[in-house]
Amino acid sequence: MQAIGHVLKPKKSSNTLPFNILYKSTFTPISNSHNNNKTIFYLLQKHPTNHHLNQQVHSHLLTTGSLHHQYSMLLFNTLLRCYSLSDSPFHSFLLYIHSPSPTPPSFFDSFTYAFLIKTCANLSYPFLGTQFHSLSIKSGFESHVYVQTALVNMYAVCGLLVDASNLFYTMQERNLVTWNVMITGLVKWGELEMASSLFEEMPVRTVVSWTGIIDGYTRMNRFDEALALFRRMVGGDCIEPTEITILVILPAILHIGDIKLCKLFHGYGEKRGFNACEIRVSNSLVDTYAKCGCIVSTLSFFEDISAERKNLVSWNSMISGFAMHGMGKEAIECFESMEKAGLKPNQVTFLSLLNACSHEGLVEEGLRYFEKMVNESDVMPDIKICGCLVDMLGRAGRLEEAEKVALEVPSEISNVVMWRSLLGACSFHGNVEMGERVTRKILEMEGGCGGDYVLIYNIFAGVGRFKDAERLRNLMDERNAFKLPGHSLV
Repeated sequence: MQAIGHVLKPKKSSNTLPFNILYKSTFTPISNSHNNNKTIFYLLQKHPTNHHLNQQVHSHLLTTGSLHHQYSMLLFNTLLRCYSLSDSPFHSFLLYIHSPSPTPPSFFDSFTYAFLIKTCANLSYPFLGTQFHSLSIKSGFESHVYVQTALVNMYAVCGLLVDASNLFYTMQERNLVTWNVMITGLVKWGELEMASSLFEEMPVRTVVSWTGIIDGYTRMNRFDEALALFRRMVGGDCIEPTEITILVILPAILHIGDIKLCKLFHGYGEKRGFNACEIRVSNSLVDTYAKCGCIVSTLSFFEDISAERKNLVSWNSMISGFAMHGMGKEAIECFESMEKAGLKPNQVTFLSLLNACSHEGLVEEGLRYFEKMVNESDVMPDIKICGCLVDMLGRAGRLEEAEKVALEVPSEISNVVMWRSLLGACSFHGNVEMGERVTRKILEMEGGCGGDYVLIYNIFAGVGRFKDAERLRNLMDERNAFKLPGHSLV
């Protein structure tokens, strides 16, 4: 098995091209035969997120002076929007700053400010957003619903909820988007009661509004209320959910763990056609069935999905389902079927596979797949995979190998969870010396919780070192290390 520290070192790409070569080979400069503004507008509309193309177009417009022609405002706003959607959205600010000079006051319209403010929201630049707020007022857009809605969204996304609320309530005109962005912003920052109150004030509620508030209750772990809202949406307001609504409500069913509810939504999805046309809904149902404890229904539903529709998430969900039910051999068979289908595994795939091998004691198989992951699939192990490897070796009693793996994990990604997993294995197998070393390591990384002391106490007591166990108990009391009592939902 390769050393973890060596494996985690990033590999240098051998086929990296210099930027100028990549640039020239990917994009053809705009020639004089294609320099009319309508063609440029079409190019920007067709490739809005292509940053290199945006820069080529920008350069062409500057050198030819096209921004001063008939379509100048349309081209300017289109390029501004493309920059805001690209990997380098701050270039939209540079475009604005270096706009044609002298620029007439009428050159910038509502779209200009809406795009710039949206970029501030995406980059979380509230200070710059307030400056555009002032400029939009000076330009006469104080009552423009689109510009004001963009500002409400910017303040809400950046966490300035007071500013967002003040602007929202002083708007002369609000549309559905205005209400939705305000509610979504409140939900994002955990202000669920305020969001719910605002939701009830809405003059008209659409499926987007309902989906947003249901998502808020789900994210705040108020699953029963989320389901109640879904029933009210469908039964009371007679609004048909979209596939996004189904994706939002399924996590609530998952956490409630009610298999009957899962089957009800399965049937509802079949009736509405979501299962057949939206693979994300199908994948979510696979995951929900598995986590509700019914692996038979999980496998049955998974097999009903056509081979053409199954993607990597579908296979990962099924492998993960087998893993959480301790079905390691079935997980391996599923993985092999996935490879035969031509899909390339990723980190999630191998993490689920290693979990499955760990829970069923398939250590050699797990090590083989770890080697395959690194050598054949070119997937770099993260801390979760390393922790899973330590857990697998620890469960099998191969403590020295587990400790070696843990020590080889770079300190910048190592965490206390992995070491606690090893400490649990030391306790189970009664390895006192290693247990003491691991405990010291945990205390170096963190103050230690009550569970850590209890585990090492059990190790000492198990080998008859009662004085050491008593001393540890006293130390636990001195440090107020509290052990949360176990409890069951049954």
